[in-house]
Amino acid sequence: MASADHQCKQHPTDAHKHDGSSPGGPVCPVHSPAAEEAKRTRKALGRHRDYVKISLPEGRANRLPMEWWKTLITFMYAAFNLVLTTVMITVVHERVPTKESSPPLPDKFFDYIDRVKWAFTVTEVNGMVLVGIWSLQWLFHKYRAILGRRFFFLMGTLYLYRCVTMYITTLPVPSMHMTCAPKLYGDSQAKLQRVLQLISGAGLSITGSHIMCGDFLYSGHTVMLTLTYLFIKEYSPRSFWWYHLLCWLLAAVGVVCILVAHEHYSVDVVVGYFITSRLFYWYHTMANVQVLRSSPNYLTHTWWNPIFNFLERNVQTQVPCSFCWPVTWPPACLKNPCKKYSMVNSVREE
Repeated sequence: MASADHQCKQHPTDAHKHDGSSPGGPVCPVHSPAAEEAKRTRKALGRHRDYVKISLPEGRANRLPMEWWKTLITFMYAAFNLVLTTVMITVVHERVPTKESSPPLPDKFFDYIDRVKWAFTVTEVNGMVLVGIWSLQWLFHKYRAILGRRFFFLMGTLYLYRCVTMYITTLPVPSMHMTCAPKLYGDSQAKLQRVLQLISGAGLSITGSHIMCGDFLYSGHTVMLTLTYLFIKEYSPRSFWWYHLLCWLLAAVGVVCILVAHEHYSVDVVVGYFITSRLFYWYHTMANVQVLRSSPNYLTHTWWNPIFNFLERNVQTQVPCSFCWPVTWPPACLKNPCKKYSMVNSVREE
């Protein structure tokens, strides 16, 4: 039996006769236009082996959208609650009883550990170092928009909770060494100045901005130390155990120094750690386990679940640990599209 190629050579006139002028006539399968086009494409791709066509299944190409506008909303939410916290501290300060009328409450940790004056400075320095480390890690993360809105939402919610707890229960000062600023009573202008002073100094004692009392339950320093460590560990490679250990030591030493300095009751630190860690784990459990979003469960009964659905609706998979430069040069708007597609064009021309 002759091959198809041999048959075409035997009947060249028939191939010319039936090349499309006679409908329904036989067409040579080797020299048809489609076969010739496929042959030219294979030949061109053989010369340009660095050009590879990758097709993505529909619906999987953008499972981690940035959505910076959502990040901006959560940033404003966090900033609002931080300002609200400073206002609440100013309000609660006016209600704190004097040390003479209400001495510090008994605390088991204070019974065994004497106060160390410089310990609270260690806490605030460690906190600033952890915030700086997390800021750099966030800046170089590929999906920094998603990480940013998660961090801002959790931080804002934790400080909102803190506003509630320290307003409904005003504790006396934890130690006799504490010196509180005079009460202002009805002087609204002076209270506003204190709010601005507290914001300008980031609420830190080493900046001299924190001169008020009453913001004890629960500890804001514990919140930031715990939250930054958890985010650093969650969004860094698992093999960086030394990096995680270093950050854990910074956070742990900072938390212990709060108690060593007698700046907070033990319950302030315990409650601050518990609320921060539980809220972080609850949020990320729902974010990383897709089935929990669609199926009814107890985690969806939280008051912030509608906000969670709004923030995470389009995040359809777990955020990978991927890093890149925050700024690319030259920018995309200055790149020459002809160079980018020159390989494709050369293939198509051939």
